[in-house]
Amino acid sequence: PKERKLGQGELFKVDSMRLFEELCRPSVLRQGFREVSKNRGSSGIDAITVEDYKANLEQEIRELSAELKDWSYKPQPVRRVEIPKPGGGVRLLGVPCVRDRVVQASIKFLLEPIIDPTFSASSFGFRPGRSQKQAIEKAKSIVSSGKDIVVDIDLSKFFDRVSHDRIIRQLRTVHKIDNRILRLTGLTLRSGVMVNGQKENTFVGTTQGSPLSPLLSNVILDELDKELEKRGLEFCRFADDCNIFVKSQKAADRVMGSISNFIEKKLKLVVNEEKSKTGKAEVIKFLGMTIVAGMITISSMSMSRANERLCELIPRRTNQSIEATVEKLNIWYRGWSGYYGITEDKRQLQRVEAHARRRLRSRIVYEHKRPRNLKRTLLKRGVSEYAANRIINNKGIWATSRSPAMHRAFPNRYFIEELGQFIYSA
Repeated sequence: PKERKLGQGELFKVDSMRLFEELCRPSVLRQGFREVSKNRGSSGIDAITVEDYKANLEQEIRELSAELKDWSYKPQPVRRVEIPKPGGGVRLLGVPCVRDRVVQASIKFLLEPIIDPTFSASSFGFRPGRSQKQAIEKAKSIVSSGKDIVVDIDLSKFFDRVSHDRIIRQLRTVHKIDNRILRLTGLTLRSGVMVNGQKENTFVGTTQGSPLSPLLSNVILDELDKELEKRGLEFCRFADDCNIFVKSQKAADRVMGSISNFIEKKLKLVVNEEKSKTGKAEVIKFLGMTIVAGMITISSMSMSRANERLCELIPRRTNQSIEATVEKLNIWYRGWSGYYGITEDKRQLQRVEAHARRRLRSRIVYEHKRPRNLKRTLLKRGVSEYAANRIINNKGIWATSRSPAMHRAFPNRYFIEELGQFIYSA
């Protein structure tokens, strides 16, 4: 048995064959609700929000506990949500009802201390105490050791294709989990999805958006990890994003073929041949980053997407005030830099911040409509008449925004100190 803290310091013993009794305890279900409440999220098909559920929490927990004990509990179908992918297409997410999320979060709370310690040290996704930053730093360490050729295997629609039977079999045979928990997990996996008011049955796949889904996906992909370790290969995996590192292109081609065969024949998953590739670490991205000359850097694709996002956040034609625009910019950039700030080339962050200021300057040029109006503002802000006259001859708003006169009138400190632009690179 393993011990784990529950709630406010209370200790209880986790026995893998008596997990169902633990799950039915109100204290465990309250812990599940705390996790659900922390993650917030929208309502499921019953339209009950986390706040609604919390308003009558004790009664809800008692009823849920009773339903679990007498097996009258039945998970509801999840609400389908489609999220556009940056490269095109959509990612299918599912939003379970709050009460179902409470049950799933409680199951995860019980299973995780039993299952997680058995996972590979090279697996970093959706695990307590592990992060994307750690995965990238491990990748850097491997590349620095001389294994700078990367095998990047992309799994096609992994979450949609995971075998339910394989999940249950792994939980039963490898982790010796209580059969009643397995039955409940099976009910959850097969709860279905509601699409345009019609229920669609789910025979394969795990719901992206479910509290339990990340743990179950790691259960499946741990088979891949163990196979890679058995072959003596060095790798980093974050969820279904896996990079394998070797010393030569010949070895990379061999590993790509043999591991792809293992994934499709043994795990019954599909390798996306178009997106899977091999190459130098400096061109193969991992979690939005690349390793260039031994340094962690933001990938060129991530930088391009950042610039595209700036175009959306700072349009020229808008009736929104520039102060409001900077406020929206700051919300996005705090989140973006909070992750991509792990780059060891801070000039990349400076370029993003500078591009944002140039777009703001072009916005100012556009708002003045006519050159003489802009000239009047430039003169008021200390620009010489000669420099202000020269700006009238510039061709286009974008060229004007880069002129020395605009930089003199609206220097970097204007945006940072007066408008409050958030800077991460300083």
